[in-house]
Amino acid sequence: MSGITSGFARQGLARPRQGRIFAGVCAGLARRFGWSPWLVRLLFVLSIVLPGTQAIVYVVLWILMPSE
Repeated sequence: MSGITSGFARQGLARPRQGRIFAGVCAGLARRFGWSPWLVRLLFVLSIVLPGTQAIVYVVLWILMPSE
């Protein structure tokens, strides 16, 4: 495990094996912060209409967040 990936794991950020819709990033973030996975997914989808790098951040988190 690389340093960044192990840092995510120490903070409780991991993509769960169950409850994934696409890659598990939203489910992992929701579990870490105690939110509903559907709320995080909804916020992500709504944020897509705003200008920014949301899709790039999602892909980066997909790569860096370890799977359970």
